[in-house]
Amino acid sequence: MNITDESSDEPRKRGRPKVSSDEDKRTHIVEVARRVFVKFGYAGSATAVVASEAGVSKQTLYKLFQSKEELFAAVVGAHRRLMLDLPRPPEDISIAESLERIFMIDMDEDLDAERAGFLQLVFREAAQFPELIEILQREGILASRQYLADWLRDRRAEGRLSLDDPESGARMLMDMIFGGMGPPEGRVQAWPDRTLMLAHLHRCIAIFAAGVGAA
Repeated sequence: MNITDESSDEPRKRGRPKVSSDEDKRTHIVEVARRVFVKFGYAGSATAVVASEAGVSKQTLYKLFQSKEELFAAVVGAHRRLMLDLPRPPEDISIAESLERIFMIDMDEDLDAERAGFLQLVFREAAQFPELIEILQREGILASRQYLADWLRDRRAEGRLSLDDPESGARMLMDMIFGGMGPPEGRVQAWPDRTLMLAHLHRCIAIFAAGVGAA
């Protein structure tokens, strides 16, 4: 995405690039910040570096994000879509197939390494910055669990599964799938072969779907 950072009080001249909206800038800055955080760590990622890499002024960055912590929270929120592909519209496929897509268990290895890399950053620097775990919990894990619970509740309302407690079901699924992957910093050691891990994850989803009588 090309981001043009222009002063709002400067008249736009004919032929100059259209100024991007604040939402476009937010999205671009968050994506750049994620890469910077992973590369340099939270402590080593100055907001000035993020602004420079994103091609915006520090004033623009601070207009959209009041602090590095707020920027990090936005990165966690965006990263959540790499963990669970929710919300999503109803699909004319089996519950098991939908869950496989929601958890993206067949994503390519590079993208899987990318999403694991960000989690490695959080756990690696949590001792120095304990607020990172709180942000990950609030903006990532809890938000993801609620989206998943809502999805399960909607499928129950459609009569496609039987589940008395969608919140418990969401927690169970996330424990099974993310626990089955192994901790991000040790996935290579957790599974000697990626094929075995994927087979395990497919089996987890199949067992859950059967347990809730999924249509």
